[in-house]
Amino acid sequence: MPIAAARVYSEGHRLRHLRVHDADDRPVQAHQFAWIGLVDPEPAELGPLQAKFGLHPLAVEDALCEHPLPKVSVYGDQIFVAARTARLEGETIVYGETCAFLCKNTIITIRRGGAHAYTEVRRHLEDAPSLLSHGVAYVLYALLDFIVDTYQPIVDEIEEEVLAIERRCLDAFLSRDDVTHLFNLRQELTRFRRMLGPMEEVCAKLEHLHLPFMNAAIRPYFRDVGDHVRRVSSAIEGLREVLSSVFEVANLFEQQRQNDVSRRLTAGAAILAVPTMIFGLYGMNFDVMPELRWQYGYLVVVAVVVVICVGLYLAFRRAKWL
Repeated sequence: MPIAAARVYSEGHRLRHLRVHDADDRPVQAHQFAWIGLVDPEPAELGPLQAKFGLHPLAVEDALCEHPLPKVSVYGDQIFVAARTARLEGETIVYGETCAFLCKNTIITIRRGGAHAYTEVRRHLEDAPSLLSHGVAYVLYALLDFIVDTYQPIVDEIEEEVLAIERRCLDAFLSRDDVTHLFNLRQELTRFRRMLGPMEEVCAKLEHLHLPFMNAAIRPYFRDVGDHVRRVSSAIEGLREVLSSVFEVANLFEQQRQNDVSRRLTAGAAILAVPTMIFGLYGMNFDVMPELRWQYGYLVVVAVVVVICVGLYLAFRRAKWL
């Protein structure tokens, strides 16, 4: 069985290692609690734990399923919690899952696909016996708090990318790759935001659960995790607005560029229309035309064309069309 750690604690101090496979191992006493951490277990490997700790069959069945959204379920005097971990790889947010069984004096955590091990959480709790003495409920809080704390760096990193593109947008036109990148980030943030709503609901439900191991002193901690989730959700909402503004600014600049090109083409066509019309008239095969037999007629016509074209050019320059 892929057990990361299995230990028994008493009054906040590590008492001994728990031998999960040993049927003769001492049972966990009422004043103690066990914390068992599993990594990517197979379905058959949960059977011994179910028999040893009396896990509810529906909770075990729930643990074998993948949960696209966080959830919490109560089975009698037991709790099953599923939370989603997240990490940023390139422009994609990759999700993992952490499940937890909680009963009177046992917490079993299952980590799937998460990049962060919970060794740091366990070490922090073992270094603070006064906190660990609160039991399995505080361990659950510490895990959820650790998971939620990894959300904010994702938003911060995406925000830095968006602000860099926004600054570049003011200096030059966005390329197709930039627009595609922004669009992908916006989709990832939308999916991330969709996951945070149920996570907030999980924290709210844990705050109001009345079970023997969920004492009143622990409930405010889950409210604190819920507050962190709301802050991340607000940051995502603000970042989505920034993304929308970048799209709008890029679109305005593109429209402005197209208008500039259209004005330049219009001005050039107007200037070229003058010699085209005059020389077109003189290209007709008529015997009687103004100044056709005059010695200086050609030079006068060319001079008139040049003057008109220069006048139009100056007029368009003054109007900032050229």
